[in-house]
Amino acid sequence: KHNMSLRELRDFAAAAMGHRLLCGTPDSVADGLEEWFVAGAADGFNLMPPWFPGAFDDFVDQVVPILQKRGLFRTEYTGRTLRDHLGLSRPPRSDRTNAN
Repeated sequence: KHNMSLRELRDFAAAAMGHRLLCGTPDSVADGLEEWFVAGAADGFNLMPPWFPGAFDDFVDQVVPILQKRGLFRTEYTGRTLRDHLGLSRPPRSDRTNAN
């Protein structure tokens, strides 16, 4: 598809370390994330940027707004806790005391 030489293919595979590697413009990165998400191949992503800490800033500043415009990334949070954000109910409170 990309007409790579063997060396380019080796370098690309090594950089991915067995994971899907998305690189390119902010739009092309957003396209790749959207493709997997919409197809049901992923319900979330772990980012492994090539450098720290600036690559996270680049992702937040350039890719996240694109995903937000597409309705794929929240623009605000609905609660105060992770449990609230995930829509999970709170477990019943246990009033057990330590029997020691």
